Amino acid sequence: MPHWKWKTFPELTLDELYNLLALRQEVFVVEQRSLYQDADGYDRGSHHLLGTTGSSEAPTLEAYLRVLPPGLKYPEVSFGRVIIAPNVRRLGQGRELVRKGLDFIEEHYPRTPIRIGAQHYLQRFYESFGFRVVGDVYDEDGIPHVDMFR
Repeated sequence: MPHWKWKTFPELTLDELYNLLALRQEVFVVEQRSLYQDADGYDRGSHHLLGTTGSSEAPTLEAYLRVLPPGLKYPEVSFGRVIIAPNVRRLGQGRELVRKGLDFIEEHYPRTPIRIGAQHYLQRFYESFGFRVVGDVYDEDGIPHVDMFR
């Protein structure tokens, strides 16, 4: 199981930043064939959750998400860039990753509505955490998405 740590943008080491950007590109740009601007201006104001395995000298990033405080992107708090590395999928880490993100939000932004833009195929996954779809399916960077609230 991964070792979990939360960091603000200034707290990220250069290696951690490189690894999270590389994983985001591997999954969202290469695997999903979505051409988009990953460096979207929200990382600096976000909280970053990194799930790593291996030694502390050479950790391997296996899971990642970022939490965006209210007012950064939406009036509500949000989270996104939810990733499990391809080689460790289907081991339950996705659920643990989202649960840790929701726990962080509840601790730091209690009773604040949460808004996410979820890939449509993950709708049921997020519904299992209490999210509900609001609006129609829309295209974001060539991938069907839905807005969801909790």
